[in-house]
Order: sequence, then structure tokens, then C-alpha cells
Amino acid sequence: MANIVVLGVQWGDEGKGKIVDLISEHVDIVARYQGGHNAGHTVIIDDQRVVLHLIPTGILRSGKKCVIGNGVVIDIPALMQEVNDLEKSGVNFEKRLFISDRAHVIMPYHCRADQADKQASGLQHIGTTCRGIGPAYTDKMARLGIKIGDLLDEELFAEKLKINLENRGLNQPKHFKQVFSQYIEYGRKIKPYIVDVSYYLNQALDSGERVLFEGAQGTMLDVDHGTYPYVTSSNATAGGACTGLGVGPTRIEGVLGVVKAYTTRVGNGPFPTELDDAMGEELRLLGDEYGATTGRPRRCGWFDALVVKHALRINGVESLALTKLDVLDKCRQIKLCVGYEWRNVRLTQFPANISTVQQCKPIYEELPGWLTDTRGISSLEALPAATRKYLDRIQELTGVELGLISTGPRREETIINKNTKFTNWLNI
Repeated sequence: MANIVVLGVQWGDEGKGKIVDLISEHVDIVARYQGGHNAGHTVIIDDQRVVLHLIPTGILRSGKKCVIGNGVVIDIPALMQEVNDLEKSGVNFEKRLFISDRAHVIMPYHCRADQADKQASGLQHIGTTCRGIGPAYTDKMARLGIKIGDLLDEELFAEKLKINLENRGLNQPKHFKQVFSQYIEYGRKIKPYIVDVSYYLNQALDSGERVLFEGAQGTMLDVDHGTYPYVTSSNATAGGACTGLGVGPTRIEGVLGVVKAYTTRVGNGPFPTELDDAMGEELRLLGDEYGATTGRPRRCGWFDALVVKHALRINGVESLALTKLDVLDKCRQIKLCVGYEWRNVRLTQFPANISTVQQCKPIYEELPGWLTDTRGISSLEALPAATRKYLDRIQELTGVELGLISTGPRREETIINKNTKFTNWLNI
């Protein structure tokens, strides 16, 4: 079994939760490397729907160990609530959850700053969730952040907290005392989970344990390679696994990209294949396209090969897991974006300039739909011919194999494409 990164290659919400849950059966550790509780990974087991925000999806597999890396920003009350909810449903956390002492803490003033910035500086236009993620990463880069490990050192934490509250005009003695005592207590409660994650993971790898590196959001929301400034505040791409967990690139042996059979995005920003019509609404309803974290309706559009090829190149993706194929079952005609038209010029790669992207018009190929129920089909041979043609065309356009195809939200509603890099990674 190879140690692989699993990440999204569109604007997030590709269905990574199910894919990580499936693969976690074959690994020992699932390690989350970036983002905050603005991410939502949804898994359906039997008839139970579980939404995870901070804790890696592998926690739903008995005995699997889960790691939250230094690249994640942690809202401790949200984390504790997630742990409590999972424990009530029967999940055992003993010696299974490990949190980096170097991960940064989302403090109450970060959430307030998020709300204020949204109103004052146009972040509403970007589409932030106002959960303090952006301001926490800002403090991290400004070398003002408070780390999980700081909560175990009262003197150091008091010094850092005082500086941060003074910078925000909040350093009244009563307020300082309240926040200080609250977060020192949080530190005590989560102390059993706190470790040096880099050391822990490298020791595990040295001993032959298998690790799945779990990304949140998607490539097109990466702060460096996405549709900036309409992005998240961290590196959702494969390189983020190294910096966000403290492992070297030579430890990673494969990258699996998760891609939806069409395209969605939440929040604002350019989206060349967006369908602002009845077809877009139908995809939203059939695909239940509402944010797992915020409940916001997702914008829907056709599959965009330029977006996907951009993501494949950046991440070094060698195999794709395609999700929500069955959502297209009722479409008479299905379109694939194969290029953009910009000022009478045909573009064959995704532009870096955001104003250029906003002016692009998609160039489509049109394929016939299959008008047959594919929900739950578990073999390629059982798919309609038109469905297989659609999948073949996606492989041709992207130049990457489809190692796995999801035909529904349940674990068993999955096609494993034999004799691929994906199955070689898993030894299945």
C-alpha cells in the first residue's frame, strides 16, 4: 500500500469524504494537513449521515488513527463538540486522535475580525464563512499566532494573548482573564491528544505504517494556485501535505484527485461553466448541492477540462476518483468544456489573470445522455454505453485514468477500475 494524498481538483465539495472513507480501510493513519472547520466532509454509513469538519474521515473506521497537522487552524470549541458528538454515536478516540502542537488556534477575536472585515473590506464579495479561518492564518503569517502547544505554557500563552488583545484594543483586565482561563482549560482538556505530529508520522512511516494524507477544500481554492482572491487561506494542493504535516515529499508515493462528474463551487468568484438556468437548478436538486458546513446552495455547471488539467499538473495527480456520476442520469445532453474563448482567441489552459477568467466563454463538446439509472452500479461493464463514452472522453481530455467511479453516496455504490495505478497503490 502506497502513502497517498487525496485532494479535490475543482472548487471543493467533490465528495472527498466518501473517497477517504473508502480508502481508509486500507491504511493505518489518516492525516489532515490544512484548512479549518470551514471544511465539511460528508460520509453515509448504512443510513447515517456523518459530517466531519476538523477530524479526519478515517475516525469512522474502527482502529484507524487520525492526525490533525500543523497546517490546520483549530477552533477548539468546534473540535471538542465534534469529538463529543462522535463519542455519543459510539466512536472511540482513545489513542486514535493526534493533534499537532504546532497547529494554530482560532481565537474568539479572529471570528470577530472576520465579521468586521466582511462588512468593511469587501470579503462578503469573496464569500468567506466568517469562522475566523482567514484572520487566524493572517496572524500565523504575521508571527503573532497562538499555537496549540502554547496553551500548555501559561506564561508564554499569557504573553502572546496580551499582545494580540492589545493590538485589537481588547486588553481590558476582565476580558483578558476570561479568555486566558477559558483557553488554558481547553489546553488541559485536549492535552492527551497533543503530539509533535511530524515526529509521530515519520516514526510511523519508518515502521511501515501506511498513511493517507487528507486535503480539505480543493485546488481551485488554493491560496497560491486557485482563483485568487476568491480562495481559502491555505494550500489545499499536494505540496500542502508536506508543509502541513512535516513530512518530506519523498514520503508521498501517489496523488489521487477527486473530481465531480460536473462542476460546483460555493461562494463568489469566476466559474466559466456555471449554469444560471433550469439545468443548473436541476443539478443542484439532484446532487443535493448544499454546503455541508454552511448549508449554502452550490453553484452548478458542466465539467471543465481546463480547470481539471490545471489542477492535475499542479498536484501531480496520477489517478482520478470521479463522483456523483448518477446525478447526470436524467440529462438528455451532457456538455464538456474543452477550452475557453477570450477576445476571439481560443485558450487551452486555465488563465492566471482573474479578469481574463471572468471574460472567458466556455467551448463545449456535447455528448448524448444515457437516461438510465446508474445509481449503485459497481462494475464498468454494467454501465450504459453512453455513460462509458462520457467517462472515456474525460480520460482522454485529462490524460489521467479514472481509478474509481462513485455511483452513489454509500460505500458499496462504487466502481473500482481494475489494473490502474489506484488499485496498485491499494494492492487490490
